[in-house]
Amino acid sequence: MKKTIKLSGIDPMIFAGANDQNIKVLIKNYESNIVLRGDELHLDGLKKEVHKIELLINDIIFTINKKGYIEPSDLEILIHSSGDIKSKKVEDDVILHTHSGAIIAQTEGQKEYYKSVLSNDIVFALGPAGTGKTYQAVACAVSALKNNEVEKIIITRPVVEAGERLGFLPGDLKDKVDPYLTPLYDALDKMLKKDKMKKYLDTKIIEIAPLAYMRGRTLHNSFMILDEAQNSTPMQMKMFLTRLGVTSKAIITGDVTQTDLDKGIISGLLDAVKVLKKIKGISFVELTSKDVIRHKLVKDIIKAYSKKEK
Repeated sequence: MKKTIKLSGIDPMIFAGANDQNIKVLIKNYESNIVLRGDELHLDGLKKEVHKIELLINDIIFTINKKGYIEPSDLEILIHSSGDIKSKKVEDDVILHTHSGAIIAQTEGQKEYYKSVLSNDIVFALGPAGTGKTYQAVACAVSALKNNEVEKIIITRPVVEAGERLGFLPGDLKDKVDPYLTPLYDALDKMLKKDKMKKYLDTKIIEIAPLAYMRGRTLHNSFMILDEAQNSTPMQMKMFLTRLGVTSKAIITGDVTQTDLDKGIISGLLDAVKVLKKIKGISFVELTSKDVIRHKLVKDIIKAYSKKEK
């Protein structure tokens, strides 16, 4: 059986080890033919052993992301430990391997969310704070960029005043707008090394901007994210969705209970749920308090407010 495994999210040189020591350990322990070419590991052997090596590779990737490297001694331990099918199941839920560890869809809702992104071009993720809507969307986008599935990431938010007027905030337009976009920068900061993130932002491979900046653009081969979509109007939502170009994907996130729009203005997120619900290729995922992965009290807070609003 022949199998090619792409070493996504890690440096193949670290995988191979100094003077290919790690590859030599693999060759010593298995009868299959094992060859590393670029970021692809080529296997050729009996089906059962190839499957076993595939599970081992998942464990190696986890180790590299956790420690930053892997030594031949680590490899020997992994090879001779009782590897089981759990490793493969966990790997299925890994969204992105980063320099600080793997980002994993942890709850049932998050797993459904991740599967929807893999199988649909447009995904709406609705749910309360703390359910990982934004973080997971950014992780999916960075993963697609790293795997050369897209050439560009566009992350945007509606700029809506929540208790203070934009015009009264100090500084120029960037100074006024950046506080609204800080959570997006924070998410990226945990997924990319600072030099890589700076390069992507400087070259506009990654763009973070207010929703109004999207008007008039068509974005091909891009991963688009509209965050806090409950604060968009129906016209803004339509404008964002119609920016979608060839081979592009989009995730729209929001919490319909946290709208900051003026009274009487319909939320573009609520409107989109009604208008687009039956279109094939568009998926709607609803996350709940069960998917909250912040402080344990956040779940209780969300439940308490939900009861009050009923």
